[in-house]
Amino acid sequence: MTTPQHAVAFFAARLAFQTDVSDVRAALASDDPGFVLVDSRGAEAWAQGHVQGAVHLPTAEIPYRAAQLLDPAVPVVTYCWGPGCNGATRAALAFAQLGYQVKEMIGGIEYWIREGFPVESAAGVVQQPADPLTAPIGSITCAC
Repeated sequence: MTTPQHAVAFFAARLAFQTDVSDVRAALASDDPGFVLVDSRGAEAWAQGHVQGAVHLPTAEIPYRAAQLLDPAVPVVTYCWGPGCNGATRAALAFAQLGYQVKEMIGGIEYWIREGFPVESAAGVVQQPADPLTAPIGSITCAC
C-alpha cells in the first residue's frame, strides 16, 4: 500500500525529471532558459521540423558526441516524437549516464505542435493554431 509520503516522493521526482512543453516554451522565451534543448530524433524527423534553437543529437550518438556539443555544466532537456515514444526517456538516460543534469520534455514535438508553438525546418518556421484538446485557446497557459 502506498502512503502520502510515497506519493510525495513519486510526484516530486516526476517534477525533478520531467517538464512540459509550455514550461520549456516559456523558458526559451526568456534571456536565460537555464538549459539546452536536445532533439533526440533521427535526421529525417529533425528535417521534418524541430523546435527553434534545439540541438540535434540522436539518442544513439549521445555517448560519442555529447561532450563535443554540450557543456556538461549546463542542464539538458530532451524531447522526441511524443507520448507514444520513449526516445526522450532513452536520451535522458544516456545523458544522465554521462553525468549531465537532465529532464525529459513530456509530450515531445507532437504536443509542442499541438499547443501551437512554432517549428523550424529547411522551408522556414511554421506555426499552427493550438489544438483545443491540448491547450486553451487565447492563452499560453492552462493556469493549472
